[in-house]
Amino acid sequence: MRPINPVGPAAYTAASRRGLAAVAAAALALAGVPAAASVQPAGESWREVVVTGLGAEQAARAVEAVGGRVLSSLPIIRGVAARLPIGSSLDPEWSVAPQRALTIAAATSDDAGTATTVRQMLGLPASGTEGRGVTVAVVDTGIANVGDLAGRVTHRVDLTGTGGGDGYGHGTFMAGLIAASGAASDGAYRGVAPGAELADVKVADAQGRTDLVTVLRGLQWVSDHCKDVQVLNLSLSSRSPLPYQLDPLNQALESLWRHGVTVVVPAGNDGPDIGTVTSPGNDPLLLTTGGLDTSGTTGRADDVVAAWSGRGPTWQGDAKPELVAPGSRIVSLRSPGSVIDTGNPQARIGDGYFRGSGTSMATAVTSGLIAATLAVQPRLNPDAVKNLLVSNTYVNHALTAAAGAGAGGLDAGRVLAAAPGWPTGKAQKGYDDDTDTLRRDAKRWSALAAAIAAGDRAAATREWNALTPPSRDWAARAWATLDPAARAWAARAWAANGWSGAGDDWVARAWAARAWATRTWTDDDWAARARAWAGDEWAARAWAGDDWAARSWAWLPPS
Repeated sequence: MRPINPVGPAAYTAASRRGLAAVAAAALALAGVPAAASVQPAGESWREVVVTGLGAEQAARAVEAVGGRVLSSLPIIRGVAARLPIGSSLDPEWSVAPQRALTIAAATSDDAGTATTVRQMLGLPASGTEGRGVTVAVVDTGIANVGDLAGRVTHRVDLTGTGGGDGYGHGTFMAGLIAASGAASDGAYRGVAPGAELADVKVADAQGRTDLVTVLRGLQWVSDHCKDVQVLNLSLSSRSPLPYQLDPLNQALESLWRHGVTVVVPAGNDGPDIGTVTSPGNDPLLLTTGGLDTSGTTGRADDVVAAWSGRGPTWQGDAKPELVAPGSRIVSLRSPGSVIDTGNPQARIGDGYFRGSGTSMATAVTSGLIAATLAVQPRLNPDAVKNLLVSNTYVNHALTAAAGAGAGGLDAGRVLAAAPGWPTGKAQKGYDDDTDTLRRDAKRWSALAAAIAAGDRAAATREWNALTPPSRDWAARAWATLDPAARAWAARAWAANGWSGAGDDWVARAWAARAWATRTWTDDDWAARARAWAGDEWAARAWAGDDWAARSWAWLPPS
């Protein structure tokens, strides 16, 4: 286990340099070279890694074939956690990511300014039983047995081996924002969804220590019980150098999303510079929440994005966060005697509560509202939930996308009012017009695919540049739907062929033609062409053949 370090202000270089650094780290990881955070102690003969690709059983066999040892089977990412002998390497179909530390996305526990209750911040009535029938998995430092959560917490799994409770204090704070009853405050500090159930998935110990493999094991538990869990709150920052398409944590969270669990993650606390959203909040599929400062009032005219809240775009070009939620000087539950509690006595509110700030808090508030929403309309899938929240935000002069607010502030009243009639299968905001957009660009997509197949560099570059921005956006998002093996291959081919300076467009260029070609369209002409392109000969030549890997993307420059 590795220590969690508090997230504080950080200096960032230009987005392009950050992108190049991440790209270089990705290439090293794919080549099996551990990142700096996971360098083995002197004299060790093994390295701890996560292997992903074709499947958990196949990954286990591949690890054992090179003398390694499987630590955990992780079907959620089609792979395993393992120890590999130093100097060993796996076949090219496997991606190898190093073990690394993760950090809690909590900023400060402060006593500055006026604290407002979370329900006041959201405009919810003081009393309420929102969230009945919905279970939120809190993957964190554990949840203490406190009166405000009595009878509604199930301590499902402890992956630290240290027993129940919350010796660090972070997980209890998150749980309180989601579902506290307010019993110790005459209802004043009631959570957003006090009727919800909480599944305690403990992945960090009393010193706040955790790592990638431990968190993946916690997410595997959620995956194994996904029929009983509707929302996942993960208030952690992994600071992964890998593109989200390859990072095992992102892969696990995307898998849960596709299985019907709405995943909420923080933007991180490294703002206010652009490009400071941290992983896994960089994943375009997930719901990423930034921090809102209500200035200690219940009115919305003076709401601003908190200075510490991470801003987009990500180094891969995705707009993040989707929205902002209350996270500044917010009151929730203490875990008495915990590290955070004893280290910040000035932040205590009475005997049972505590004040703090960070995008962790904003994430938990958003998870609570999602639980309340699903209690009203339980058939909403994660895409529909995300679209519902993003489509019903509020804005003012300071809550703009340019300021880091995404679509605006979380509006509980509008969301809950719209939920009963919201289409259950509605796609994420921006997905609704995909079909029309891509059909309008059909000739350009066809020309791009043909140029790629022919190896015509100039034509491929010209046709890519001619695509409309919505089409390029679809390309970036559609990556998440590809088979993990195809994603891993594309990234390896890219890394091997010198794409370290390509920036965020490498993803779309490396696979967009195939993703486009394998979609089903009503247009007869395109449907016929798609069938021809999706055949065995194309698949073998385009995605597995040595000739394609050697010549394909090294020659296609960024637009």
